[in-house]
Amino acid sequence: MDIDYSPTGREFVTGSYDRSVRIFKYNGGHSREIYHAKRMQRVFCVKFSCDASYIISGSDDTNLRLWKAKASEQMGVVLPRERKRHEYLEAVKNRYKHLPEVRRIDRHRHLPKPIYKASRQIREMTESARRKEERRKAHSAPGSIKNKQLRTKRIVREVE
Repeated sequence: MDIDYSPTGREFVTGSYDRSVRIFKYNGGHSREIYHAKRMQRVFCVKFSCDASYIISGSDDTNLRLWKAKASEQMGVVLPRERKRHEYLEAVKNRYKHLPEVRRIDRHRHLPKPIYKASRQIREMTESARRKEERRKAHSAPGSIKNKQLRTKRIVREVE
């Protein structure tokens, strides 16, 4: 329903009809963070704060909600020892982010049941389309079907 870019230009936030607020990197394909609340209705408006540390969302239930842009970030005064600890933990996560176990834990987000079911259904549909395309290629003449990447396949037309 709404989108807003961060003042830094490195991220953007979206509010959607599925009652969630998502934060994306400007060049990423998946959301970095997802926010939802039990009583929150469809989100019609989202804005970043001027310092990009908060997100303000307005929903159908006429409430404004204030979210932290980084959910795990501690609010208030952070002692130097705590800051070093957080930097160290972030460095360890960055060092081992390629391992499947670490990636699974890092990317895990609790989602409401309707959002989870919808994403699972979309995943099943894309898998079946991929299998169908593979079978079509296997039973056709070599070179007759061109392989298009998923990101370019969704582009309908480019206007110059």
